[in-house]
Amino acid sequence: MNSISVRALLVRGMLAGLAAGALALLVAYFLGESRVDAAIALEEAHSHHHDGGEELVSRTMQSTAGLATGVLVFGVAIGGIAALVFCYALGRIGGFGPRATAALIAGAALLTVYVVPFLKYPANPPAVGNPDTIGSRTGLFFLMVALSVLLAVAAVILGKRLAPRLGNWNATITASAAYVLVIGLAYAFLPSYNEVGKDFPASLLWEFRLSTLAVQTTLWVTFGLLFGHLTDRLLVPRTGTVTTGSGGAKRPATAVG
Repeated sequence: MNSISVRALLVRGMLAGLAAGALALLVAYFLGESRVDAAIALEEAHSHHHDGGEELVSRTMQSTAGLATGVLVFGVAIGGIAALVFCYALGRIGGFGPRATAALIAGAALLTVYVVPFLKYPANPPAVGNPDTIGSRTGLFFLMVALSVLLAVAAVILGKRLAPRLGNWNATITASAAYVLVIGLAYAFLPSYNEVGKDFPASLLWEFRLSTLAVQTTLWVTFGLLFGHLTDRLLVPRTGTVTTGSGGAKRPATAVG
């Protein structure tokens, strides 16, 4: 990769992330915000300390401009990071083309950055969780993200080193099993929290968590497809024919990007 290609891929990654963030924003607004409103209403109905003070940021602002800013900025950021990962991974993780490499990176990111930590520390709506433990719960979630990403990188390295002896398939299975084993140990030894009140509707909690999963899935799937398309157009030569000479002879022509 030369500096021009890296810059072009970085720009395309950020644009794909922005587009993916816009689609994820729609999912978050139409699926998630109604569950948040329901949880807030439930919290206020059961609170005995609500003083009616003025909110620093209104709920309307949170659910519109605040939500849009957070999701779109996140989309651009992860798009840029994923593009840099793509620059390193292309050609180093097997004979995959740009589309397949982009899809693999997006799928691996969804799994390691969100799904694996989510299974240990799922998202909670307002009115769920002890305020005194929010700091430790947040720290443990990001610790789980870091562990998941680092272990995934280690699994890729392990698979590449085992491939000459075991073959690609067996090496991949072995490395994946090692990743699952260590993640399982992390699940077992890291603290768990079960702070859902008995009076909180299980259906509302389930719907809220599914909506957060839907937002992340939409973001990463859209990014993988769109970024794969953009990188394929940039990096894969396209061949055609052009007519030359008075006799109408044709020769192949190759264009890139």
